[in-house]
Order: sequence, then structure tokens, then C-alpha cells
Amino acid sequence: MPASAPPLRLRYHTLEIGEHDIHLRTLRDRQQYLDRNDEAEKLGISAASWPLFGVVWDSGIVLADYMLDFDIKHKRILEVGCGIGLCSLMLNLRLADITATDQHPEAGNFLAENVKLNPGRDIPFMREGWADATSKLGKFDLIIGSDLLYEPDQVELLAGFIQEHARPHCSIILVDPGRGLHARFSKLLVTLGYSHTQHKPLKTSTLSQPFKGQILHYER
Repeated sequence: MPASAPPLRLRYHTLEIGEHDIHLRTLRDRQQYLDRNDEAEKLGISAASWPLFGVVWDSGIVLADYMLDFDIKHKRILEVGCGIGLCSLMLNLRLADITATDQHPEAGNFLAENVKLNPGRDIPFMREGWADATSKLGKFDLIIGSDLLYEPDQVELLAGFIQEHARPHCSIILVDPGRGLHARFSKLLVTLGYSHTQHKPLKTSTLSQPFKGQILHYER
């Protein structure tokens, strides 16, 4: 990265998720880019996709809304592809046992800064890719994520990552905005022993536009 690269422009704002106010530091827009030491490029993250982790997406809001009333008692929870960590922050306010992960080299830094803006404990974070050979995350009772399937080769990678980190009895909650890959993913998880249901979200009044996707629920 050239020394003359401009600094990232940031935005501070608050989202209302149910009765919770979630304070966020995000990228100002999807035009921001700052790949320190070419770390993202080495991970296969292009300049076009670099800023996608750092903004709020409607799928993330839908997931956070859905988890407001979800039974989290005695569950160890993993948010996959956490980005700025909206859902992890909301679950942290509910005193959930939440761990976050993302491949992006800046995701952990943004999550740590957002934790400081909100009440609650530190949120454990590990930067891992779905194809990484080794993982120290461990096993979970509930695995959640939003807008994770946007390339065909991610279907098998995500299924394998979930299989590695799911306990024998595990729930998977994914919000898919309708990119056309979830049917293939669902069939793959069924072969791994999961039952599958899906439905439209009930709470979408706060979204910027009509939501065309589904909440996908897998149970084993």
C-alpha cells in the first residue's frame, strides 16, 4: 500500500434493535479501501470486496432482530462472517456466550472498537478462513451468519466450516438475501444430518428496502 494512501473515512451511528441501542463505528461507505501490507490481497480479498465487511447490511439487521428473542440459554454461539459485529454486539447485550469470526484482516479491529462503544464484556474474536487447515475456535451449540453465500465455491466451504465447528446437537441460523445459492447449501446440510426450514422475516419495517430473502434454520 503506498504511503500516500488516504485514511479510511468512518461513520458513527446508532441502530435500534428491539429495545437495544447498538452504537457502531463503520466505514463511511463502500468506496473505502486501505489494505495494510497487502494483507487482504494475500487472502484473496479484492479491492472491490474489501469494504464489504465494514458497512451495515439489511441481512445483518434481520439476523440481529431474529436473535432478539431466540433461546440462547446455555448455548455457546459463533457468528460466522461477523463483519462489524452487529449481531454479536446485540447478543453481547443479552449476556450471550458469543464468539465472532471473519476472514477480513480489519474485522477484529472494528469489532474491538465497537465493543468499546457499547455496554458489555469483550467479545472473543478469531480471524479464520473457511478453508484454513487448522482452527482453534472449537465447537458450538448455535452457529449464525448473514449474507454468507455470494460465490458458488462458498457453498462447500461454508458447509465444511460449519461441520467442523458444530456440536453433535447444533442449530444453524443463516439469513440469505436471495442470491440463489441457499438451495444447494441446504441440500448439502441435509446430507450432513440436519433438518431444514426457512421463512420470511417478520420484522422488516426498519430496513431500507423490501427484503427478498429468507431466514434459514437447520437443526441436528
